[in-house]
Amino acid sequence: MIDTTKHQGQRRQLIGQLKVAGIKDQSVLNAIETLPRHWFMETGLEAFAYIDKAYPIAAEQTISQPYTVAFQTELLTLNPGDKVLEIGTGSGYQTAVLLQYDITVYTLERQHELFKKTSLLFNKLKLRPKKVIFGDGYKGYPAAAPYDGIIVTAGAPIVPKPLLEQLSIGGRLVIPVGKKEQIMTRFIRKSEKEFDKQTFGSFRFVPLLENKN
Repeated sequence: MIDTTKHQGQRRQLIGQLKVAGIKDQSVLNAIETLPRHWFMETGLEAFAYIDKAYPIAAEQTISQPYTVAFQTELLTLNPGDKVLEIGTGSGYQTAVLLQYDITVYTLERQHELFKKTSLLFNKLKLRPKKVIFGDGYKGYPAAAPYDGIIVTAGAPIVPKPLLEQLSIGGRLVIPVGKKEQIMTRFIRKSEKEFDKQTFGSFRFVPLLENKN
């Protein structure tokens, strides 16, 4: 996989745009500057990799815009040694950003086409999530719970209860909530039954789908 000096220069320009847009966490900016986004783009769209926009990928999904990836990662407030569950592997770009940290990453995808394609890409790039799971994001992944962070990369009309239940005390769930438009929301688990809820403005995501069987 090629990463040219031109690509690196384009990433530096992108980082400047993200700073202007309000991203302050230097570890997030470093992760995005380090990681070649064009490796995760569809053939034919690679020239647009460092424009701050979402683009289509397989299975009628999208690769999130860099600002959204940075914003959600910043809200996770990651610490070394954290265990994180990602709901919606998609292109694998957000997963790869998380893997720039000293944390353990589980990632789950319900679209089998994307699950297979991205699993192969991770192997090719020698990226090592703890587990890539084919399953229903509404159910989370209880086998490895509790998690210090859960990040949802699709718009959820409701907050799935299992995701809240799978947080550790002090754990953070970052999830866009809504139908046509989503409000970025962070839940912090304060105790067994108490959660602190914060909202962070409007976004647009592809919908988080639920397996009906």
